[in-house]
This record gives sequence, C-alpha cells and structure tokens, in this order.
Amino acid sequence: MGEGQQDDGVVDSLIDLVNEIRSISDFRPMLKKHLCNLARRLNLLTPFFQEIRDFNPALLPPNTFKAMLSLRDALQAARDFLTFAAHCSKIFMVLERDQIMTKFYEVSARLEQSLAAVSCDQLDISDEVKEQVELVLAQFRRAKGRVDEPDTKLYEDVLSLYNNNTDVATNPDVFRQLAEKLELMGITDLTQESLALHEMVAASGGDPAGRIEKMSMLLKKIKDFVQTENLVVYDTVGGKDHSSKTSKQVTNERNHQTPVIPDDFRCPVSLELMKDPVIVSTGQTYDRSSIEKWLEAGHGTCPKTQQSLTSTVLTPNYVLRSLIEQWCEANGMEPPRRPSNSEPSKSVSAYAPAERSKIETLLQRLTCGSPEERRTAAGEIRLLAKRNADNRVAIAEAGAIPLLVGLLSVPDSRTQENAVTALLNLSIYENNKGSIVSSGAIPGIVHVLKKGSMEARENAAATLFSLSVIDENKVTIGASGAIPPLVTLLSEGTQRGKKDAATALFNLCIYQGNKGKAIRAGAIPTLMKLVTEPNGSMVDEALAILAILSSHPDGKAAIGAAEAVPFLVQFIANGSPRNKENAAAVLVHLSSGDQQYLAQARELGVMDPLLDLAQNGTDRGKRKAAQLLERMSRFLEQQTQTELHHVAHTSIDNT
Repeated sequence: MGEGQQDDGVVDSLIDLVNEIRSISDFRPMLKKHLCNLARRLNLLTPFFQEIRDFNPALLPPNTFKAMLSLRDALQAARDFLTFAAHCSKIFMVLERDQIMTKFYEVSARLEQSLAAVSCDQLDISDEVKEQVELVLAQFRRAKGRVDEPDTKLYEDVLSLYNNNTDVATNPDVFRQLAEKLELMGITDLTQESLALHEMVAASGGDPAGRIEKMSMLLKKIKDFVQTENLVVYDTVGGKDHSSKTSKQVTNERNHQTPVIPDDFRCPVSLELMKDPVIVSTGQTYDRSSIEKWLEAGHGTCPKTQQSLTSTVLTPNYVLRSLIEQWCEANGMEPPRRPSNSEPSKSVSAYAPAERSKIETLLQRLTCGSPEERRTAAGEIRLLAKRNADNRVAIAEAGAIPLLVGLLSVPDSRTQENAVTALLNLSIYENNKGSIVSSGAIPGIVHVLKKGSMEARENAAATLFSLSVIDENKVTIGASGAIPPLVTLLSEGTQRGKKDAATALFNLCIYQGNKGKAIRAGAIPTLMKLVTEPNGSMVDEALAILAILSSHPDGKAAIGAAEAVPFLVQFIANGSPRNKENAAAVLVHLSSGDQQYLAQARELGVMDPLLDLAQNGTDRGKRKAAQLLERMSRFLEQQTQTELHHVAHTSIDNT
C-alpha cells in the first residue's frame, strides 16, 4: 500500500491530462486523422476518471493502483507527443514521417497496455462507463491492426525539393500541390511554419547539421511560388485558410455576386451562417439555436464528432462571432442578428443610464431597505432576470448575487421565494453559475428547499439542477445536504415540484459519490412508488434514476428488496423505448451475481420482450437486452445440468 500513500492524486492528474489533451487542436495535415482519433479516444475516458475520482487509493488493490500510475505516465507521453505534433513544422512532419509514425504507434501501444491493465471489475463504476472503457480499448486494438497508407507522393515531392532536385523545383504543379496539401496557402500559415522552424533551431542548439536551414529554404520556395502565382488566399478563421480562391478571384466575386460563406462560418447542423456561435464540451462550434434544439431533442453527443458531451454548457465563441461580423462588413453584407434571448451583447457599462440607475436603486433597497422593500426589490430583480440575458449579466455585474444569497435565510417566505427564483433566473447565464456558488449560495438554497413555501422549494430544486450542470458543483451540492430534501420533494411535491426534484437528483447522481446519499435518503422506495402510480406521470424520470442507482451495491439491494422485477418485466414488454432500456439496465444490475432475479423474470415471461428489445430497441436497449439474454442462456444451461444430475442420482438410488 506504500505506493497509494505516496501519490493519492493520481486520478485528479489523469483528469487534468485528458483536459490538456482535449485543448490541443490544429494538428498537422500529414497525420491529422491519426492524431484526432487518438485525442478523441482519450477524451472518451473522462467519465471513467470522474467516477473513480473519490476512490481512496489506499483501498485500491495494489495491481489496480499500479496500473493507474502506469496509465498516468502513458497519458503524459501522449500529451507531450500530441503537443509536439500540433506545433511542429509541417515540412518536418512529412520528411520525418517514419520516425513520427513509429512514435505514434509506441504511444498508442503504451496507452492500450496501461488501460488494459486497469481492472474495471475491481472498481465500483457503472456498466455504462465500463462499456465506454471497453469501447476505447477495442478502438485502440482495431487501430493497431489497421495501417493507413501514407501520402507517398507528398513525401517524395517534399524530399525532392529538400534535396534540390532540379526537375521538381521547376514544376509549378508540384509547388501548387504541396502548398495545398500542407495548407500553406495563407500568409498566417506561412508565417506560423516559419516560426515553427525557428523554434526547432533554438531547441536543437543552432541546427548543427544544417537540416532545418534546408527546410527553411524549401519553405521560402513555396512562399515565393504562392505569392508569385497570386495564390495567397484570404485568411479567415483564426488565421486558417478556408477558400481555394486567389485574391483576384475573391475581389472579382465580391464585385459581381454574393460571396461564398466560408465553411467555418457555417453551423455544422443547419449549414447556415452562424448568428450566435457557441462552443460545446468537445471543442466544436455550433449556432446556439441549432445546438439547443439538438440537446432539447434528448441527444447527448456532439453532432459533428459523435463524442459524448461531458456537459451541456454552451460557451460563446466571441472570436468567431467577431470574425463573422468583420467578414460580413468586408463583403457588404448585414452582420447576422442574434436572437433576443441569446447571450448578452453588452455589459452594464453599455447600458442606458436609466437602466443602470434602476438596477442600482433595486440593489440599494436590497441593502438598506425595510423588510417589505427588500421583498419587493427581490421580486423586481426576479422579473428582470427572467426577461433576457443582458439583464442577467447586468444584475450580476452590479453585485446583486451576494445580496440575494443573504435573503435566502430571512424568516419571510415570500422574500425567500423571490430571492431563490431570482438566483434561478440568473443561473441561466452560464458565467453566473460560478458566481452564485462562490458567493456561498448552496447552503441557503438547501435551507429554502427544506423550509420554504412549496413554490420556493420547487424553484430551489430547479436552481440546484441548473448549478449541477457544472461537474464540480455536483460534488459541492451533494456534500451540502441537498439530496434528502430533494427526495422529500420528490415524494410530497406538486407535479412540477416532483419533476424539478427528479431532474436535480438525476443530474447529481451521475456523480458516483452522490448515489449512496440518495439511497440512504430513501430514494428507492419513493421511486418505486412513482413507478407504480396509476397515472404514470413520473415513470420516465423514476426509471432513469433507478437505472443510475442500481449500479450502486446498496441501490441494487434496495431495489431487490422492493420486489421490482414484475414491474421491470412489464416495462421491458410494454414501456416506451426509453423506459424499456432503463428497465433492462436495472435488471442487468440486479441479476449481476444473483440468479434469483433471472429465474423470476423468466417465469414472468421476459424472454420474448428481451428478444424484441435486442432486435428493435435503442442502441443502449439492445446492449442491455443482449447482456440479459447471455446471462439467461448461461442460467438455463446450469439449470438443465442440475436437473440432469438430479435425475441421474434418482435413477441410481431407485436401482
């Protein structure tokens, strides 16, 4: 156990490394596909690391902890390699392709070996996360057996120019193809390539072999050709080239027809010019309205990369928005107008004096007013914050959040209600979430959740859900004692209150450390009651939470004790697609290591519904059904062997 005691921050360092890798982009064209795939695979491990973050290293089996340390070293090597590959010279990467590919395969093999050594069975993690780890391992193994043919023509042309081959050096077609394939058609990219070579000179202590100088001469030839042939294209997004048109062609088209919208200015979903570009957790940019519709439809993946979204936070891409506006002005077009409910376009300092004065007056009443004045001021701020995003920014920047937090503990229930609802409305703007938590709001919100009026309790639950979108807040909220009163609201609230409590609990229990808290608070009996209610208005939410909690040993025991199998079989047979997959997921956890639930499910007629789910269900539903059918098959084989053994012994006894 000495190793565990020496380094108890290994999981945090794994998360930090994956976050660093996620931030690396703009890989060189020669190996772009390989490098992007490697970074994407590693990013898929984030949920795994997050679930095991709170494990005590001293309690981990020595071989598992040793594997974690090995995986950390492998991730460090991958980060260093990807950083190098994102910033080094493009010409160098072509000329040294064999050396770089060898390094790539070494890094990939090391990652695969380290990840394979981590035994997920020894860790208390959900089946979904185990499946994701297995998926990453399978991708590494498939990639190892698949070697893509490198661009031999590109390598030969660059090598010939590097060696001053006269035939190639006088062929304009070769230069044109090199400039296009190496993406050296824009002034910014040519400059960045020059800087990359300069940094290599500094790193190698002066280029004693003269190799980098020869690469610089090659770059100068490409640059001279591009400029002489008037092939320099207009740099658009972040210095990247996104058009194959020459400067003359661009000028002519501006004068005679509507300009072609650069691809990076179009939303990957709608293919229209983006009005309000925002960045999702995978680093991809979309128009806000398009990605919000995608998320509201229940999708949890990035539309372009199909990677799982680690959060639903949408970060404004101010740089791209500015570039789009500049491009529109340069082409004589009206810049796109953002929807009124979008991100704020101005700060408090840009507000009209009357608006600033109104907010300042309200804050003064919150600070120095009588109890009635404070109640009405909180109510007015509540309405202002509900109206639009600009108000949310203005109110927060004026310093309202700490004052509202202070009102959460006052005796007057109406003041509490106004304050917590104002915080809920302010939290809609992502940047305010951190300010609300850092102002110490969580204990006050939990107080309102326990003691407030029914409407205040509902809005407190909704506020906790809004804040828990940020992963680190899940830990803070869970530790604050919020889960028991959420379970109480789930049991005794209005229909809206139950919905708010359920969404908050679902989000909080994604974090492994909160599952036990929910189970100890009595969530399982409450959820089972909702599942069996005649009107069935909360079935979707209840089954989804049960599917999460059933991955916890105590949750599994509590669900088994609640005699849930008949209801699970009923939902697998007759539920909605979502309910079928969640009911199957619960049954998978129940039957893990306990065949009595398989026997009971079989007696209740689960086989035909499972076969149908395996063929026609959602992707997750198909996986769960396949797991159950496999276990059922093993169970039936064992049962048959037992019966045959019994018959044989009976025959012997009779003789």
